[in-house]
Amino acid sequence: MHMADALLSPGVAGVMYAASAVAAGHSVHKLEQNRDTTDKIIPTMGVMGAFVFAAQMINFTIPGTGSSGHLCGGMLLTAIVGPYAAFLTMIGVLLIQCLLFADGGLMALGANVWNMAFYGCFVGGLLWKAMMQRGISKRKIVVASLLGCVLTLQMGALSVSVETLASGITELPFTAFLLAMQPIHLAIGLVEGAITAAVLVFLQQARPALLWQTQTIDEARQPLTLRRTLGIVAVAAVMTAGVLSLFASAFPDGLEWSLQRITGSTELDASGPVQAFFARIQSLTALLPDYNLTGSESAAGASAAGLIGAAVVLAAVVVLGKILKKAAQRHGSSASRD
Repeated sequence: MHMADALLSPGVAGVMYAASAVAAGHSVHKLEQNRDTTDKIIPTMGVMGAFVFAAQMINFTIPGTGSSGHLCGGMLLTAIVGPYAAFLTMIGVLLIQCLLFADGGLMALGANVWNMAFYGCFVGGLLWKAMMQRGISKRKIVVASLLGCVLTLQMGALSVSVETLASGITELPFTAFLLAMQPIHLAIGLVEGAITAAVLVFLQQARPALLWQTQTIDEARQPLTLRRTLGIVAVAAVMTAGVLSLFASAFPDGLEWSLQRITGSTELDASGPVQAFFARIQSLTALLPDYNLTGSESAAGASAAGLIGAAVVLAAVVVLGKILKKAAQRHGSSASRD
């Protein structure tokens, strides 16, 4: 669902940047207030961010449609580290995808953060919190994952349609575009919900305390240590980015498929000096365009690009976490002096 710059006007893109920035600022503030918790979840944020990046590389075919979809990951991250840390982790993933791989437009980044991260992290987080208040069970995890992914993907798809309408993209009549976007993302949401449920059920079995909203559990009752659990997830991220991504579906994703049904093409031509300005910047930062080494179309190049991307996301999220930790410490020191 990564939007290209051609789908937005500069004004709408600016509004979405502002909305996403407000949500990010609120998330930073909340994490600074809970510095002990933030310190503990930094490694988890990094490893899970790398896993979500890797999982997003795998487009799965939606049978009978000629379309594909991929994991967004907001709901998955929120169920582990909570909505605020999850939202900032998702920003890290989407930023690296945009700058390093040219996946989604740079001008459209604010909209992509809102559409792909805000709903999954905050709306999905509300649903998860409500369902898990009286204890977490396998059945609750499955139901929350399916409902959360379907609901938040539908909200994201609706936002894409509204944003193109507000941008005056006449090639995409609102009703026709909406009727194409919503059903295909319903199917994608069901698959994402099943994947999310499978990962969360595994984590609950491996280390119950890792899930957000879990009651305090004695370390002796944890089947696996945190380090070993994150090690397993890290290995899964490496295998997904380096090997499984090579078997991703070649069909267009839900947004591209919807564009093709209406316009006959999976993308629109960008026009305007603002779009051109952002495109020039992105051309300089995109060292691994289309998830491959520059000038390469080989499987080895794609594997290397995936592994590099996962490592960069891991490093970026951990650095972000460290910055938040230091900011929280400074905030705590100044508050104690006052």
